[in-house]
Amino acid sequence: MNFITFTEAKLRTFTYSVFKKMGCSDEHATLATDVLILSDLRGIDSHGVARLSGYVRLWEKKRINATPNIRVVYETPTTATVDGDGGLGLVVAPFAMKVAIEKAEKYGSGWVAVKNSNHFGIAGYHALLAVEKDMIGISMTNASPLVAPTYANERLLGTNPMCYAFPAGKYPPVIVDMATAAAANGKLEIAQRANKEIPEGWVQDKHGNSSINPNELKSGGSLLPLGSDKDHGSHKGYGLSATVDILSAVLSGANYGPWVPPFVAFLEPDANPVGEGIGHFLGAMRVDGFRPADDFKNHLDNWIERFKNAKTIHPNQKVIIPGEPEAEAELERKVSGIPIINVVVNDLNELAAKLGIEAL
Repeated sequence: MNFITFTEAKLRTFTYSVFKKMGCSDEHATLATDVLILSDLRGIDSHGVARLSGYVRLWEKKRINATPNIRVVYETPTTATVDGDGGLGLVVAPFAMKVAIEKAEKYGSGWVAVKNSNHFGIAGYHALLAVEKDMIGISMTNASPLVAPTYANERLLGTNPMCYAFPAGKYPPVIVDMATAAAANGKLEIAQRANKEIPEGWVQDKHGNSSINPNELKSGGSLLPLGSDKDHGSHKGYGLSATVDILSAVLSGANYGPWVPPFVAFLEPDANPVGEGIGHFLGAMRVDGFRPADDFKNHLDNWIERFKNAKTIHPNQKVIIPGEPEAEAELERKVSGIPIINVVVNDLNELAAKLGIEAL
């Protein structure tokens, strides 16, 4: 697989230019860029600049509003519902998390459901906004229906990621950021670009049989829930995904289940939606609402050290703390640059030519 490495600054400038061409304000273009670049810095290549063309295509189909009036439409002292006005989820979700943080600063915790939004990038970005304030951050979103529930042969749920982020002391935050499907769709896209097979247990074909073909979804197949099948715990992944869907959409008034609009622009949203756009759910809890923040962070450091020193099956293996690989990737890529696969570079340069901006 061939890559071209770019500096963070180069990718930021390019990405910002794309969002500006879409009509985003300086503030929104900067924020949306920040979300995508953090994804690439942290090694989550499927959700970084590789997604730019998808956002542009949705904007061209008038399914993304580049100048949204994002607003709170319902609230109590500790809860709120935000209407994203069809805006980029990359902008709507940070707005909602800011509301959650402000409520947490006053009352100890804040919880915000979001409707009428779009794809919000990596869940970790939004949860980390709370960590910066010595809070525990929670972030989740529903997504296009690609996942078949346990025993089903029908796509009813999205990959529906959820993230919990905890502030530590001398160590990076503990960040549990995961899809509730056996694999994120982005991993299938990476395998497709590399022309590689995928592990068994990620997808089933249109007949419900296990498959290792990364293109199976294009032929009517489905992603499987976390756990892959009932014997391996897929009912638990299904339950987690259902939780994300209900909190993100049934609670907010967004579309849920099979009615969630597709991320790809060539597929039209359901003609009879049950809600508005895509939904998110964000939460912030002040650590000092439970114990002094420094005490918590010192003990989380101790927790990290104990787990890092766990006895392992093989001497050359170490227990990985959730979020550790991404933190290491960010440190490395800040210095050595961000590798982008050639297929994505070509796609971005075609996008640049279409929009009339400087190529990478």
